[in-house]
Amino acid sequence: MKQLASALLLMMVFAVSFIFGLNAQSDSTTKVLVYEIKEEIAKPAWRSTQKAFEMAETDSVDYVLIHINTYGGRVDIADSIRTKILNSEIPVMAFIDNQAISAGALISISCDSIYMRSGGSIGAATVVSQSGEAVPDKYQSFMRSTMRATAEAHGKDTIIKGNDTIYKWHRDPKIAESMVDPRMYVPGVSDTGQVLTLTAEEALKVNYCEGLAKDIPEVLTKAGIKDAKLSYYKPEGIEIFIRFMLSGVVQGLLIMLIIGGIYFELQTPGVGFPLGIAAIAALLFFTPLYIEGLVENWELLVFVIGVILIGVEVFVIPGFGVTGLLGILLVLTGLTLSLVDNIVFEYEGLSALKFVARALLKVSVSIVLAFVLSIYLSHKVGTSGWLKGLGLDSVQQKSEGFVSIDSHLKDFVGKTGEAFTVLRPSGRVMIDNEIFDAKSEIGFIEKGEKIKVIKNETGQLYVIKVSKT
Repeated sequence: MKQLASALLLMMVFAVSFIFGLNAQSDSTTKVLVYEIKEEIAKPAWRSTQKAFEMAETDSVDYVLIHINTYGGRVDIADSIRTKILNSEIPVMAFIDNQAISAGALISISCDSIYMRSGGSIGAATVVSQSGEAVPDKYQSFMRSTMRATAEAHGKDTIIKGNDTIYKWHRDPKIAESMVDPRMYVPGVSDTGQVLTLTAEEALKVNYCEGLAKDIPEVLTKAGIKDAKLSYYKPEGIEIFIRFMLSGVVQGLLIMLIIGGIYFELQTPGVGFPLGIAAIAALLFFTPLYIEGLVENWELLVFVIGVILIGVEVFVIPGFGVTGLLGILLVLTGLTLSLVDNIVFEYEGLSALKFVARALLKVSVSIVLAFVLSIYLSHKVGTSGWLKGLGLDSVQQKSEGFVSIDSHLKDFVGKTGEAFTVLRPSGRVMIDNEIFDAKSEIGFIEKGEKIKVIKNETGQLYVIKVSKT
């Protein structure tokens, strides 16, 4: 009996060991999440980083591998990505496929390990303006300290030799600082008075690179990762859409639709199709900019107020004066400033006006093209192609009794009637049981209100509202 019990116990132990052995074997696969930064360091890169790390945490991956090839971008965005990487509990590797320059260098140095393709480079992290010129030293000071702190975050080894204690940094902070400040002197590394940029081989030599690799599989091999299961983070539809909508060509076309829609709407009374097109174009123009933080609330408000003032000038106030001109100015200002990244003013002050001028030129060219296209289309409506059905194309011949101006309209001056439709300011009126086109001389006139004809100019009746007695 004891022998049988012992045998059963051994079998149970064997079974449990076998099951745990299978689990251990299945868990031996290393999960690696790969995502790319192969663009300018801007808001989309920060959004991709956030989404990628959320995916990494949800999937419980063992490593995150960032595939980098960038010439830099916004320092504030790079600093946010750097902080995310340094605070990550999941080890992060960087594979520099070609270049990790400026903000790209900061992101790479924040990673736990760096692998580079032969021929690649890392460094040149001096803060520059959009024109490529170095910005004031207070911004350089920030970048120097950030680069130095990022290198220090990887720690150091304490080496005791006899009575001497030597501290060896995993990433030498002075080398990181040399990528920003040409005044830094690091023997054998940076002694030329130039901002430091390391080749792949040089980075390997000074411990700013763990190894050289030609592709991701070789990176994993060099990192000692076997049986890796790769997953990839790909930008979502909204990210792809935003990047598309922020392209210069698309923005120019949207501005043309905004201006063209407003122009067409002002040519006809009422609210119709052209205004709808302008509204949709404005929404598509400003929404991606607002999401990316490129347009402020006040810039959007300036544009909206400008549109309102133009509408007031056209539909309420007769003629075209100060209100309309102010509205046009505000619309131009809103569109122009929305195309200028607000961080430019922080770095460049008054010299940033050249970027404003560049944006204004873009808006102006789009407006000119919009007017040219609007005039062209206005002649095509009703006469050709798919536009033929949108307008009246019949010809009223003089021989058939039609004349360009009704000579009898002058007899209606002084007569009264009522508004047959809303006059905003154009519409139709009824006088002596006949209906005529007319235009309100002052303000809007609602349907059914009493009117009086005050003048007739070139076949157009002008009326005013008559107060009821």
